[in-house]
Amino acid sequence: MSVDPSALLPGGTSQAERASQAGAASQGPWPGVIRRYREFLPVTDATPIITLNEGNTPLVPAIRIAERAGLERPVHLKLEGLNPTGSFKDRGMTLAVSKAVEDGARAVLCASTGNTSASAAAYAARAGIRSVVLIPRGKIALGKLTQAIIHNASVIQIEGSFDDALNLVKAVCRDHPITLVNSLNPHRLEGQMTAAFEVCEQLGGRVPDFHYIPVGNAGNITAYWMGYRKFHERGWTDALPRMRGWQAEGAAPIVRGRVVENPETFASAIRIGNPASWKSALSAAEESGGRIDMVSDEEIQAAYRLLASAEGIFCEPASAASVAGLLKDAAAGRIPRDAEIVCTLTGHGLKDPESVIRMSEKPATVEADVDAVVARLDLDGEPAGGRNRLKGAGEGGSR
Repeated sequence: MSVDPSALLPGGTSQAERASQAGAASQGPWPGVIRRYREFLPVTDATPIITLNEGNTPLVPAIRIAERAGLERPVHLKLEGLNPTGSFKDRGMTLAVSKAVEDGARAVLCASTGNTSASAAAYAARAGIRSVVLIPRGKIALGKLTQAIIHNASVIQIEGSFDDALNLVKAVCRDHPITLVNSLNPHRLEGQMTAAFEVCEQLGGRVPDFHYIPVGNAGNITAYWMGYRKFHERGWTDALPRMRGWQAEGAAPIVRGRVVENPETFASAIRIGNPASWKSALSAAEESGGRIDMVSDEEIQAAYRLLASAEGIFCEPASAASVAGLLKDAAAGRIPRDAEIVCTLTGHGLKDPESVIRMSEKPATVEADVDAVVARLDLDGEPAGGRNRLKGAGEGGSR
């Protein structure tokens, strides 16, 4: 099915004009989500704003994924991996750390499968306070661990799961003067809801018909729903989207209706067996007329490869759960062909490069010889300098 290119251009409406005026004026450099959406957030003149100018991530049309799903309009991909530390966590962390500093905190603590630790460590460094992260040993992508280390976090590995780590940090924060910055901290979700504000603005004052999103600790689906509702309550949008959350089959406690003691999935960022925002995520799905479902690791890997090879977008594995869920729904006939759809991609692919290596064949090695290269590429026809020659090659390189 061919996708209508005109659907790439959102039309303006009175709602769009009002939405575009939300928060700070759109003139000048992007100021970060707290300053941009200040009127929606619990900040005052006394709040020190700890920011890395997070937010303002692009909403990229994906025509080939739409065609694969049999849709008439492009699917829009919200690229949260383009936040400063490479994931959506920065939206909530800027507010959580700002409020912690306002309250006099000298240290922050979190449990993490990776992205939260990277974000907490970066924003704590920005604030000039200490960060401590607990991670499950051997269950965190190297790229994320590297970030926490370089930002000078105190990293402690535990023999246990993410859920064990979260229970430990809750106990520590309850009895000691250190601020918890997991999504149990309400400021995290308030910051994360700004992504929904951006989607409304980027769609010209509209909301999507469906919003697809990965579900791990379940804070993000909760936050997006909060954000969509706030804009709707202001009268800046005239509808609400249906939220479609996706867990991995091996870590799907919400779908199965029970805690998963030993969650396992290729998508490490959503390898969580007892989500902190379980109830609010269910509420978001039910209130919106959506649902939370699960996809297999094979479906996630297929979507992960498709995003990179067909759309040029390299996301971390857990991000691809949203697109895997979209393709699963489309195959089952659950989506109208003219639906407008947004998929959140939560983190950048460079967070977890080892996954690519594990999934891929080793690069071929040949002699440093033109004939050997041509033979490997299985090129035939004209010699070098003919139709297979790259324009500009040997003439000063790229320009």
